[in-house]
Formats: sequence, structure tokens, C-alpha cells
Amino acid sequence: MQPQRFRPAARPRLSAWFLVILFFGVVPPLTAAEEIRLGEINPLSGQLATHGLEIHQGILYAVAEANAKGGIAGRRVTLLSRDDQSKPDVAVNQAQDLILRGKVTGLVGGYVDSLVGPISQQAARHRVPYVASASLQQAITGNKTPYFFRVSRLEGIVQPLCGFLTRTLKARRVAVLHAASPGATEFADSLQAGLAKMDCEIILQEKFRPGWPDFSMFLLKLPPARVEVLISGGFYADNLIMVRQLRERPLNLKAFIAPWGVAYQSFINEVGQASEGLLGTCAWNPGITRPGTEQASQALVAGFRKQFGKDPNTTTMHGYTSARALLAAIGTVLQDGGQLTGEAISRALARLDLQLPMERLAFDNHGDPRYYQHVVVQIQKQRLVVVYPPERATGRVELSLAAR
Repeated sequence: MQPQRFRPAARPRLSAWFLVILFFGVVPPLTAAEEIRLGEINPLSGQLATHGLEIHQGILYAVAEANAKGGIAGRRVTLLSRDDQSKPDVAVNQAQDLILRGKVTGLVGGYVDSLVGPISQQAARHRVPYVASASLQQAITGNKTPYFFRVSRLEGIVQPLCGFLTRTLKARRVAVLHAASPGATEFADSLQAGLAKMDCEIILQEKFRPGWPDFSMFLLKLPPARVEVLISGGFYADNLIMVRQLRERPLNLKAFIAPWGVAYQSFINEVGQASEGLLGTCAWNPGITRPGTEQASQALVAGFRKQFGKDPNTTTMHGYTSARALLAAIGTVLQDGGQLTGEAISRALARLDLQLPMERLAFDNHGDPRYYQHVVVQIQKQRLVVVYPPERATGRVELSLAAR
């Protein structure tokens, strides 16, 4: 008798909430029992904290955006964030904690493959889907598990860079100085292989430990080797040091290019006039977005600025994109009436096809993004100008500025 009386009473409450949403745009509160728990692991401290925090904020914004729209299928998303302290062993412990104790539905985040790789192994072991925000090492997806996906790939950086070096700069003698991380090492090797097919030779290639304080000994080797272009495979802090040391001793280089760490407004602000003419690459930036996504990008920048008091950057967008992928897959499972198991979410990720500002996001059979592609940018008058590929260029490369 009691259940029969109370079932009809629930319908007017739902109708009332519908009227509130219709007339006032208010989203009904979501109960804790309905929450979807996501786990995030990023270097929020340690030597990689700058970019780890940027990825973290992109993920936070994606989750806040989803909850502002009523959650996923009416269920609130709760984000459990963990700091791996830029250390692989800590990353493993945090992954285990989120999976076993936090009971998360999926994992997201990660910066550099020395941290992403160990997390991916834990995710596969426990059959939990993991969408990495920043990962390049080919070996991680070479041994494919159905639970690992990422929103970036090495080819999307190397291919446009090779094209720019040979077709625009007409470079023939190049030097590469890169961090001793798995992804940066593979970047240098892949660049060498790509340029060898295009009549361009890497004359010098050396590696350094992240956080190395002095590159002067390597820079002194460039003039005798008649190097035309120096490419840095270092990170933000490394490039700050390298650029300052280049300014101290002009080496008659045609250009300095850094795929990571230069295409940031914070880098321009830090270096000031010394940043003029520097070249970098990025997948996205405010004002640099895929054709047809201008409105979505503008809305994201405005919303992010309101939440965090600053503009997002390309690293932030990687965090946002990875979170959007995981949230979309969860939404697909729930809309189809399925249970949020690791297997079901991973199958939904494998079928995903999203139109996002950074990329059209669809995964291949290895979990790599099919359409991830960087553009080459140059700092001109303290602004990022796209100079390659030609179909996306917003200006011409200024070689007089690029010379070091």
C-alpha cells in the first residue's frame, strides 16, 4: 500500500523541477549517490608543475562545464585530483589509491611519458579507462590495451615541423638539443628520420637532464658545425635558460625552434623583447583554433577566464580535451542504458568522434588520436602568428627576427 501511494507523488516533483528549469534556467541539485567519480593524476608540484597545473585547470574546467549543464545523464561529476610530484613511483601509488580506494570510473591527466606510462599500466591492470592529456612515446600505445587512450601523438608535431624546416626555411643543417625523457628522445629520433627523407641533416644531437642549468658548452659547438637551425626538445624552464644564453652570444643561426614551452603568453611575458622572432608549435591557443570552431573557442576562453582569472593555453586545452573525451564516453554508455564498467567506457572511447577546438578527436586501434596536428608559430610584436602550414597561416615568417 505504501509504495503505491508514494510512486505518483514523485511525478509532480519532477514536473516542478522541469518548470523551474524551463522558466528560470536552474539545474536541479544532484545527489551524492548519483555522482560519477573521475580520478586525475598530474604533476602539481616538482619540476613539471607548471604544465601539470595547466592540465589540471583544463580538466577542472571541463568537469565544471559538465556539471553546469546538469552533469552526465543527470549525474554530478566528482573529480578526485592527485599530485604525482613529478615522480613515477608516486604516480603509481596515486593511481592505485584512486582505483582501489577512490573507486573512480576512469582516469585522466598526465604530463610526460615517464609519468603517463606507469599510470597506464595500473589502469590496464585494473581495467579502468585512462585518457592521457599529454603523451607522445610510441611504445606506450605500441603494446595496445583496450583501456588506454591519449589526445596527442608525436607525428602531429614532427610532420609539420619537418615541412616548415625544409619548405619554408630551406634548412639543410640542423642541431637538436633535447631533454632525456622518453617522449623528447623519440621526438629527436623521429625528427632525424623525417628530415633525412627531405635532404636535411641533423648535424648535432645531444640530450640533457630536465632542469639542466647551463647549455653554453653545447651552444659553442654550433658555429664550427655550420648549424643553421637549433631545435630544442626541452620544456618551459629549459627554453627560458636556452633563449637567454643564445641572446648572450649570437651564433648566426637562421632560427631557434622549440615545440614545447615557447608558444605561451607566459613565456613571452617572462622573456620580453628577447622572445621576438622565436618559433614554436602548438595544437591550440586563444585565437588559434581549428576552422569552424572559432565560436566554441571564444566561449571556452571567456568561461575559463571567468573561472580562473586568466586565459587558457595549449597545455590547458590538452587537459580539457582529455576530460571531454572521457565524459563523452561515459555519457554514451549511460544514454545507451549501460553500466559504467571499464569495458563499456573503453568501447565508447574507441567509437568516439568529437569536434573540439584543438582537434577532431577520434582514436585509432592503438588509442592514438587520428587528427592531432600542430601549427608552427612565430612570436611577432609579442603575439603568436601562425606561419605554417600555409592553409592555416595568419602571417609570414620574419627571418630577420628569427635569426639568433
